Amino acid sequence: MSNDTRRPGPWDRPEGPHRAAPAMTDAAPGIEPPPVRGQHPAIAIGGTLLFAAFIWWISGSWIVALALIFGLIVHEYGHVLAMNRLGMGPAKIYIIPFLGGVAAGQRAPRSVWDGVKVSLAGPLFGLLATIPFFALGFVLGDPMWLLGAFVISMINLINLAPAPPLDGAKALGPVLGRVHPWVEQGAMLAIGAVVIVWALTRGSYIFGVFMALALFGHLRQGARPHAGRPLTNVETAKSIGLYLTTAAACVGVGLVAPTMIAGDPWQGLSAIGSWLGLTR
Repeated sequence: MSNDTRRPGPWDRPEGPHRAAPAMTDAAPGIEPPPVRGQHPAIAIGGTLLFAAFIWWISGSWIVALALIFGLIVHEYGHVLAMNRLGMGPAKIYIIPFLGGVAAGQRAPRSVWDGVKVSLAGPLFGLLATIPFFALGFVLGDPMWLLGAFVISMINLINLAPAPPLDGAKALGPVLGRVHPWVEQGAMLAIGAVVIVWALTRGSYIFGVFMALALFGHLRQGARPHAGRPLTNVETAKSIGLYLTTAAACVGVGLVAPTMIAGDPWQGLSAIGSWLGLTR
């Protein structure tokens, strides 16, 4: 006795209307993006030494060069810690000779608020780099170590300027963008132009040209939404508060050095300006 019905095999077409297989990008949203490749050790070390030599040459002080390099690494490591903490890692640090460094994450932030926290983590965490310089200045009695601490705090403060590609633009840009995207663009243009003029008049031609190119690239992209979930009203208030707190911390730490140097912050700032060639 035979059975004319058979079970369909894996080679048979399924019954019913045919449905096309989804594309790979739609079928596997959980696939990890390709990992961010870190900088080759030779390039990282060579770029760091080249950058340090350049700073030593223009400043005439190896302590200032050490302060800038150490402050740069600690600053970028603050971004890395925040990225890894907020699910954007593993993040990597890239040294850019003559300009500084940048931290790159594996994934985009899940919300704009996460992006704000990442951007401000660098300047805030970067202030920790002043601790060994304050300690050495106190123990050795050499004001140059205090100058190094001052330079670190000012680098973090300058980085808070809301001009692309500095951290301040990534922190305040989304807040201004909530008013209107063109308000953000206009503010970035105005403040960026001020920073560029300031850099060029101070003789920082490489930094000024870099800022000009970055500002041009930012404006060329036009007003675009930021990655991740938009800011809520509460997160907007937190962004402003965190930005002002970070700026106040940079100013406060920066005033400690001139106070330790001269006993008075304003006299100390005058002495620092003379060492850096900013005042006569």
